[in-house]
Amino acid sequence: MFSKKNILTFSKTVLPLLLGVYLIWFFFSSMSKESLDLFYKAIKEANYFWIVISMILGVVAYFSRAYRWDYVLKPLGYETKFWNRYHAIMIGYLVNLTIPRAGEASRSAMLYRSDGVPFSNSFGTIIAERAVDFAMLLGIGFLTAFLGMDDFWEIKSRIETEFGGSTAEGGTSIVKYIIYAVILILFLGAGYFVVFKKEFRKKLMAFAWDVWKGLFSIFRSKNPLGYVLHTLIIWGCYIVMFALPFQSLAETQEIHFNGILLGFCAGALGIAFTNGGVGTYPLLVGLVVAFYLGDENKSDAQAIGNALGMIIWISQTLLLILLGLLSLVLLPKNYSKENKDEQTELR
Repeated sequence: MFSKKNILTFSKTVLPLLLGVYLIWFFFSSMSKESLDLFYKAIKEANYFWIVISMILGVVAYFSRAYRWDYVLKPLGYETKFWNRYHAIMIGYLVNLTIPRAGEASRSAMLYRSDGVPFSNSFGTIIAERAVDFAMLLGIGFLTAFLGMDDFWEIKSRIETEFGGSTAEGGTSIVKYIIYAVILILFLGAGYFVVFKKEFRKKLMAFAWDVWKGLFSIFRSKNPLGYVLHTLIIWGCYIVMFALPFQSLAETQEIHFNGILLGFCAGALGIAFTNGGVGTYPLLVGLVVAFYLGDENKSDAQAIGNALGMIIWISQTLLLILLGLLSLVLLPKNYSKENKDEQTELR
């Protein structure tokens, strides 16, 4: 018999990973030999100057995120160091590559180890941050759909056909059932603990109260304009760092900005489904790019789209792994009782 812990671990890590492995297989198997040759040729001959600039902008966005976090920690009475916040953020990203949505908890844990900020308080600020980021992504999605409504619905239809609905032969994609299974297991597991575990409910309510305080720390910030400014910097960097690799391939340089935004939204959707977007990210971005390259030669368009999607995904993932591992080494873990007493006095 599987324990509850094993079931939860399986649903959070193994199922998304299996989905990613399946999609990687699908990614390559869906291309003919000629398309694969063009795919590898495009990756080999890409101008990686643009990729490097894109990665530098990614670092700028991570720095800005670390600065922004300070605006919501200070109202709670916590003085933290910039580099500790930055390292905690990058370690969280690294953890998210293996266990989806676990990076937020790791980030709070790391800041406690370095600066003594209680887990539940810092986690509340991260939930608030995620709410703001989701609103930004939603706004970008609505803007993109408004600017290119016809393209949006056509691409949406293609994504549903590829990953969640009917296949070209009239069957039903297995991915649809895998996604439903993951959601069902998570829902049933959460329901069991809430209904049958009284102690769990008490801890959940106490934790929710701390999270609530962290959520409203945005409105208590002494510099709300600074928080907004850094939010704009972060998302501006994200969009530009996604757009720059389009200049690395001759075939994609003429794709208009709305097409780039649609690719950006598709990639964001891919990251939500599997560990770090493995499999889904290059597939969804490739599908959007292929759409804008036209239908005269679908196999060539698919190969170029997949190549660009893979270049963007690999460059961003390698950057997160490198910076995350570096932060894992550099984050200080010397928080002591004396530090805790000092923090208490500050509050």
